[in-house]
This record gives sequence, structure tokens and C-alpha cells, in this order.
Amino acid sequence: MIGFWQRLAAGQTIRRALGVKLGRLHQYPPRDLSVARIEALDDESPDWPSIAIVTPSLDQGRFLTRAIDSVLAQDYPRLQYVVQDGVSNDGSVALLQAYEHPALRIRVERDGGTADAINRAFALTDAELMGWLNSDDLYLPGTLRRVGRFFRDHPGIDVVYGNRLIMDESDREIGRWILPGHDERLLRFVDYVPQETMFWRRRLWERVGGCLDVDLRFAFDWDLILRFVQAHAAFCHLPELFGVFRVHGSQKTQSQLRSVGRPEMARVRAQYGGLQIPAWSRVWNHLTYLWRHHAAERRFEGALHGGTHSDGSG
Repeated sequence: MIGFWQRLAAGQTIRRALGVKLGRLHQYPPRDLSVARIEALDDESPDWPSIAIVTPSLDQGRFLTRAIDSVLAQDYPRLQYVVQDGVSNDGSVALLQAYEHPALRIRVERDGGTADAINRAFALTDAELMGWLNSDDLYLPGTLRRVGRFFRDHPGIDVVYGNRLIMDESDREIGRWILPGHDERLLRFVDYVPQETMFWRRRLWERVGGCLDVDLRFAFDWDLILRFVQAHAAFCHLPELFGVFRVHGSQKTQSQLRSVGRPEMARVRAQYGGLQIPAWSRVWNHLTYLWRHHAAERRFEGALHGGTHSDGSG
């Protein structure tokens, strides 16, 4: 019975029937991006916090330059950017060698997987704020200034994340995740935090060990989030589109979900107490969150079509 209700809460059929987009990657036919950038900021204050962004990469040459360019084009005044390549064989190294930028540092060396690559790259930085962007994803223009200003103006906040756009291999939009807000209880058994939109303070990173779990290949971002929760971090969801998640056939999210992802997610869920919450409570919490998401998505659509959405390009 428990398995049935879990499937009911997460099933794709139920999501489609209810018009729920959260948790789905292919939501509508490919189209031009509905949002090109977030609201521009004219703040020229000299006290921007420093931000370290890292990009792990292995044989992602067809997408890699788009990811890098999306970071450098942020024009963030105090950026540290490290691209950590695991000795690619697809021409990525040559692409990387063509870059010359004062904020960019490139490392090419063998590593123990994505989590290890991210750990190695972060070890080369000392910025106040941190985040990572996978080599097939993008930041929307304006993201880092929005995040940097928010952290600067809200010193009590430890973790910030936003909403995500979803695009295909040809940079065409096929979906979006508009989150209804932060729900710490839900996080213990379901992870809806879009990793490419999440940023945190280094002091928190160091407090929880200063590294990702290299024994995990799929759920290391969720594991990190739950370590943040255990450390009593203050989270804030900002209702703007920060990151663009790319869907393609060779990505780990799709190719390893059944063989690696599900076992790892079960391990993380059990380790951090998600299974200690009664089944009926998990189902109710999840369905309530999805209903709130549905309402947030309707508001987003209305604002976008009404021309008042602050994430829009105008």
C-alpha cells in the first residue's frame, strides 16, 4: 500500500492529469525561450560578495562553450570560475584552451567522477558564495547579480535557489519548473531544488564538511542539501528563473535514473529521516506542494502573458 501511494504522489500520469509540470522534463513541443533574462540590476555598489562557480565536464564539447559563455556573460564583478575537465576525448580540451578571461581558471586532470571533480574545483577557490553549473546547463543573464545582491542584503540567509527553464539539445524550451516556495519537510523525502539555480555561503559549505560525497554519482546534490538542513541553514526560494536545465539523450539524469539514481535516492531518503515520516503525511505533504506549484505556475503564466513578469525580457 505504501508503494502504491508513493507512486500515486510521484507518477507522471497523475501529474499530467492535474496539469502539474514539476517533476516532468518534456512538457510541451519545443519553442523559443519564453524568458531570455531576469530583471536587470543597475546596482553598481562596490561591495558585491565574491562568487565561485565551478563546471565539471567530461566529453560535453557540444554544450560546454554555451555553459561557459553563460557564466562569463554574467559580467559579475567578483567572479571566480573554474572549469574542471576530466581529460575529455571529444575536443573539449581544445575548446577550453581557446578561452582567455581573468575570472576563468581551467584544470584538465583525471578525477573520480562528477562529485570529485566539483570538490577539486571548489578547492581552488575562496569566494564567499558558491554554486556549480553542469557543462550542459546555462545561467540566464542577470542571475549572478540577482543572487549576489540578495545575499549581500540578507546576511542571515545561507542558501538561495530559484526556478528553472528546461530546454532541448537545440536550445529550444520544452518546459519549466515554477516552485511554490521552500518546504524543508518535503526535502527529506523529495528533492525539487533545481541544482543549477542553487547558491550557498562558503561558511555553510565548510560547516558541513567542505565537500560532496564522492561515493554518490547521482544524488550528491540532494545529499548536500540535506546536510545543509541538518546544519540548520536558512533557505530562501526566490521566484525567478535562474538556470536552464538541458535535456538530451546522454545525460545522467535520464540514462542512470533506474540503475543508479533510484538506489542512491533511496539511500539518501533513509539516511536523513525521510522514511521516518508516516506514509500518509508524506503523501499529503507532497500533493499539497504539487497543488501549490500548480497555482504558482498559473500566476507565472498570467504575469508572463500580461507583460508584468519580472523575469521576462520585456
